[in-house]
Amino acid sequence: MLALFDQSSDACSKIVTQTYSTSFTLGIKTLHARFQAPIYAIYGFVRYADEIVDTFHAYDKAYLLKRFKEDTKEAIADKISLNPILHAFQQVFYACK
Repeated sequence: MLALFDQSSDACSKIVTQTYSTSFTLGIKTLHARFQAPIYAIYGFVRYADEIVDTFHAYDKAYLLKRFKEDTKEAIADKISLNPILHAFQQVFYACK
């Protein structure tokens, strides 16, 4: 059931936001409920891209960023991704397009 997958992807984005930024999470909670899931999705996407640059020093960052970019393009083109963060992000992309 795609709706369940969509919900779990949104929940993953929310968890990423809550884990990385309690202050940003509090700010999101002040917004109308219809804006919260899209902002969690965008934050999750940006946070993971930033994590590649800021944290993964023992890995080939250029390669990881290239893969993340390719995976993002693929998620948008296919309108689905098994990466829940990218899946939630591509949903926002199409909702705001």
